[in-house]
Amino acid sequence: MHSSHAELRAQIDSLYSDNHRWLQAWLHQKLHCSQRAADLLHDTFIRLLSREQLIEAREPKAHLMVVAKRVLLDHWRRERIERAYLETLLSQVEARAPGPEEQHLILETLLEIDRLLDGLPGPVKHAFLYAQLHGLKQAEIAEKMSLSISTIKRYLVRAGSQCYFALQVEP
Repeated sequence: MHSSHAELRAQIDSLYSDNHRWLQAWLHQKLHCSQRAADLLHDTFIRLLSREQLIEAREPKAHLMVVAKRVLLDHWRRERIERAYLETLLSQVEARAPGPEEQHLILETLLEIDRLLDGLPGPVKHAFLYAQLHGLKQAEIAEKMSLSISTIKRYLVRAGSQCYFALQVEP
């Protein structure tokens, strides 16, 4: 471990020892579950370590709070996606429902799609999902969303471009 990694590790160790109790209490207050709070506390510090950059924050607690809020928002987003997926599974005929491995792969794919579409306006995401997940044609999406076909085309191009370019950037 060279000096920058050693410095980062020491900085994170110090942040953890100085702040983990109040941050876990804050997370527990938001989640009402001590195990989840502990998991998200862990995820917060993992996120800090994975950056591999020293933290240049004048207010370490405020910086930790920002990172923890992002981790918490990611957690809630994942819960919403999982809940929607499970509701969809429950509505399917048992014979058509995928097995546990396939369910896991589908859920991971949905989470990745959500990550790729992050930052797009809601209507753009909805149009893309109608096309990709429900197989609707542009005219059907336009009717369903009460928009013009040209607007739906623009939305689909925008969402598709964001996914394509995000995938090109990833290692």
